[in-house]
Amino acid sequence: MSPEPEQRRRGRGGRLEPLEPAGTAAEGEESESQGRRNLRWYAVQVASGCENKVKSTLMQRAAALDVADQIVEVVIPKRTGFKLDRSGKRQEQEEKIFPGYVLVRMDLNDDTWMVVKTTPNVINFVGTEERRAYGRGRGHVTPRPLSPSEVQRIFSSVEVEEVPLKIDMAPGDRIEVLSGPFQGFYGEVVDVSPERGKLKALISIFGRDTPVELEFGQVRKEV
Repeated sequence: MSPEPEQRRRGRGGRLEPLEPAGTAAEGEESESQGRRNLRWYAVQVASGCENKVKSTLMQRAAALDVADQIVEVVIPKRTGFKLDRSGKRQEQEEKIFPGYVLVRMDLNDDTWMVVKTTPNVINFVGTEERRAYGRGRGHVTPRPLSPSEVQRIFSSVEVEEVPLKIDMAPGDRIEVLSGPFQGFYGEVVDVSPERGKLKALISIFGRDTPVELEFGQVRKEV
């Protein structure tokens, strides 16, 4: 059996030229580029404490359902800062900027909307809500993409920031000094500086109230 003749078209001068097969690499690149031009950031509300679980599950589902090129990134905005422990030492910590929300960079269409909405622990997109009939219950939410200025503001807030430790001490509290040159003395708190990890107290020395500065880790609140 003779091979099928190659498909040709008439070009300039009447010459037959081979037809390019459908779905060429160039067309594929153009299609991919077109898809990426539609990528926007969307805020998605999730169950509190499930942000990391939603992030990993959503990316896994996007890959399994062949939409990984349309749901390309899930971010939990966090701020890296420092806190002071009870000994006055600085400890690095991460805290979520928007607890209960994740940001999804995606090309929104019916398929990707369904993938996000049906991911466990996802509550809804952030957007414009259309009320149900009679105004009862939550209506359909039309996802609203974040504006470039909103995206810039969110990601620029992810920076190192001092996060002071909350200390259960206040002016007027009685304390016992546990270490240092005033160990074994008792006094009264007159000022608290969480950002410095220190407090000022009046301690009776030789029968006189003397102001001293102590670190949080050096004292214990009297009960």
